[in-house]
Amino acid sequence: MIAVGQAGAGLVSFIGAGPGDPDLITLKGLRRLREADVIVHDRLVPMSLLAEARRGAEIIDGGKTPGRRSPTQDAINRLLVVRARAGRRVARLKGGDPAIFGRLAEEVREVRAAGVPFEIVPGVTAATAAAARAGISLTERGAASMVVFATGAAQTGGVTGSLDWRWLARAPATLVFYMVVRGLEVIAGTLVACGRDPDDPALIAEHLGTVEERIVVIRLADLAGRGRSLDVVSPAVLITGPTVAAARAALEASRLRMDAPARLAVTG
Repeated sequence: MIAVGQAGAGLVSFIGAGPGDPDLITLKGLRRLREADVIVHDRLVPMSLLAEARRGAEIIDGGKTPGRRSPTQDAINRLLVVRARAGRRVARLKGGDPAIFGRLAEEVREVRAAGVPFEIVPGVTAATAAAARAGISLTERGAASMVVFATGAAQTGGVTGSLDWRWLARAPATLVFYMVVRGLEVIAGTLVACGRDPDDPALIAEHLGTVEERIVVIRLADLAGRGRSLDVVSPAVLITGPTVAAARAALEASRLRMDAPARLAVTG
């Protein structure tokens, strides 16, 4: 659905590019990308998708990379408004799904306040992509009737107060943590300390849908003790819960033979 804005203004399309594999973008997302006059992309989008831009389209790197000079969020917000007010079709291309830890709300607020028409084109998020690659479901009747998405970005040695860890530890749910590289041990250790079964399997998926993809299944207690030794790199997600046991069984039985190459391991 497109939000109504000022007459004569362009359109900002917030598009989910999916995680890594360019084939995971939706048909609508690809169509909007091909139609765009301006493409503002994040760091984690499949770069091969930029080849779909029409000739003459303005392509702007809006990614934020640690250690590199990157555009501020305010600058990106202003850019979207300025280009759309000039009557241009703007594709704001984000990795995964733009509504899942993608700063979507900040950018939508800006374009809405400016009276600029916009739309949100959802994408495949890392949680569902990781589960699909591991051959498991995030939910299962009688085992997990709930899925929780949480951020691990604040886990840099301490436990963030924004999450109710005791509730998470008790919840009969599949737990998915995004942006976990710095906090793997803290997240796992806190869950165990708050009552989560230390023998629960945990799945770590990094670089989904790329040639660098790796999927590791490990006991939650082992992850708490030696998560850093796994050398997990960004982007990565952590999934734990009863349905992850199926991924462990599949890995042990068949090494998860799949269509695309991936580095797979069971440890602990």
